[in-house]
Amino acid sequence: MTTSSADASVKGPESESTPTTSATTSDIPAFGWSAYAERVNGRFAMIGFVAVLAVEAISHDTFLHWAGFLR
Repeated sequence: MTTSSADASVKGPESESTPTTSATTSDIPAFGWSAYAERVNGRFAMIGFVAVLAVEAISHDTFLHWAGFLR
């Protein structure tokens, strides 16, 4: 497979190894203690907190009681 010099100038060697960014932020998705991972973790924590509040509102009882941690 051969490429012309025009194709080589458009597609540089760095374009193949450059990681893509997320659709909603310019941060590069990464594992570990990265800003992207912390943002996603925070969003899931907010969703979980709202879910606990919803369970308490629907059941008219505390989450710890509802989950069986308190009797």
